[in-house]
This record gives sequence, structure tokens and C-alpha cells, in this order.
Amino acid sequence: MIQLLRAAPIVLLVSSLATSTALLANEQNYNQISLRAEAHQEVAHDQMQVTLYSEAQDTDPARLASTVTNALNQALDKARLYPQVSVKLGNRSSYPIYDDKGKKITAWRERAEVRLESTEFSRLSALTGELLKDLKMANMQFSIAAQTRIKSEDQLLKDAISAFQARAKLVSEAFGSTNYKVVNLNLNSNGFAQPPIYARSAKMLSSAMSDEATAVPQIEAGSSQVSIIADGVIEITLP
Repeated sequence: MIQLLRAAPIVLLVSSLATSTALLANEQNYNQISLRAEAHQEVAHDQMQVTLYSEAQDTDPARLASTVTNALNQALDKARLYPQVSVKLGNRSSYPIYDDKGKKITAWRERAEVRLESTEFSRLSALTGELLKDLKMANMQFSIAAQTRIKSEDQLLKDAISAFQARAKLVSEAFGSTNYKVVNLNLNSNGFAQPPIYARSAKMLSSAMSDEATAVPQIEAGSSQVSIIADGVIEITLP
């Protein structure tokens, strides 16, 4: 009798599992279709970044550090006169220089960066030209400002959903159905392509800007394609 009482819960459990499996099988939906739609647009680069640097060499590392620091401080003082430009210090490094035999340190070389960023190209160009009297240009690049990115994505979200709905309707009608429901929908941005860094152009621009007799060249920022992808599953009702 005791063995029968102990076995009873096991029998009930197996019966319950079998019943649940049958219910799940009956509830499975076979009229589901995966769809993908995309909305995209070209967005003009409205943000400019310039990286300048100070580089020097000296046999005394302490004196070298002081020289580079003074150059950076002077650059920061000038940059503060341009509130439209965001300024921050970048990488800074120093390394020893050895003799021909590679055993004895003959000097030290140090490099430090200043990074400028602004959506007002004319102001940033003017500041860059001023700073290039004492610094050198490492590179410049263009990108899409954060506010512009958010605004573009918000519009593209609507466009991507509309495109998904249009495709869902088209697929439903192709199967002879006039009704569908969205099972799930994922909206993802493909991200903004990283703009190229114009190192060679930066050298040319640096040379032109440092020459007071030469007019500052015009800047063409370009654009990037931005996309929102809608991936989802719909379920159609077959006649």
C-alpha cells in the first residue's frame, strides 16, 4: 500500500506533462511570416573635429615637459575665447631617443594633443588657424552631431514602421488574407558610418592656414547614410 501511494504522484506528474505537451502542440501557430523593412536617408555632417598637437625634443625630460605644457596652456587660453568650440586635451606621451648603438639615451621626445569640436565650422576654422601658429595638425574629421542624429532616427523610426506595415499588408494579400497581426517587431539603427580621418588633407590645410597670406580653404563636410531596420514576425489569418 505504501508503494502505491508513493508511485501515485509520479503517475500524475507524467500525465500532467503529457497534457501540457498536447496543449502546446495545439497552440502552435503555423501562419507566421518573418519580414524585414528598412528606411534610410542621407544626413549631412554638421560637426567638425580637429586634433592639434605640440611636439618637442630635449635632453632634459623635466624641461621638455614644461615646454610642452606651456604650449598646451597657451592653446587652451586662446581656445577659451571661442565659446562655440568644445576643447579638451587628448593623448600625451613621451619616449627616449637612443644613440646609434641603441644603448644610451641621448634625448627625450614628447607629444601632446588638443582636440577641438564644433558645429560652427567658421569659428572652428578661425581658431584652428590661430592655433596653428604654434601647434601642428594631426587630423580633421566630420560627423553628425548628437541632436541631429536623434532627430533623424526619430523620423526614420516612423518611416521604417510604415514600410514594415506596407510589406506586411502586401504579403498577407499574396496569401489571400485581409488580416494580419504583428507578433513581434525589432527596430535597430545600423549606426552612423565613421567618417574618414583626413590626415593628408589636414597637412595641406595646416600649411594653408599657417600662411597668413593664403586664404583659408573652403571645407566640404560630406554626408553619411543613416538607416533604421525593422525586423519582425507577422501572423496572417488564412481564409
